[in-house]
Amino acid sequence: MIYIYDDYAGTHSTALAAAYHLKKLPTDRKLTKQEILNIDYFNKLTKDDFGKLFFHGIDDEGNSVYSIGRKRSKLVIPALKELSQLLQENYQNKERIIFSNTSPTVPIAMTMGGLFSRGLHIDIIGVPLLVIGAKQCCNNIIRLVEYTKQIGKSTNKKVVILENKDFKKL
Repeated sequence: MIYIYDDYAGTHSTALAAAYHLKKLPTDRKLTKQEILNIDYFNKLTKDDFGKLFFHGIDDEGNSVYSIGRKRSKLVIPALKELSQLLQENYQNKERIIFSNTSPTVPIAMTMGGLFSRGLHIDIIGVPLLVIGAKQCCNNIIRLVEYTKQIGKSTNKKVVILENKDFKKL
């Protein structure tokens, strides 16, 4: 199975989700600033990375975990779904693919932090906001990841898109 976490930039909530999915982060407490800033790809991608798939690792069940930033495009994930189905049907690709949108978990602090840090290159304002936002949404992201894994284990569909609207930011 392949898990792909997606959001606007692919560098904040998706990086957190992938790290939680791969059990690289503790789930029993709030993360420290250093733990957040050391997450693979967290606040490291640029506008040139939109639309690229980033491999985060293999989970404890042998599943690949990726992330992608789709920007504002509502077409990226449906296009990837269509491509995935085409490859599965015509080329005997048997991997199920789960797309999981992490955007609903993003609090305003993370949105503003991303704008300042990645968009305007003002890290002195953006990074502290990103850390605050990451701490605010950790529990929601943990729940989203568990839900995503549960769907992955229980579905027979070859390609699933999870919008995750029930995981609205708190």
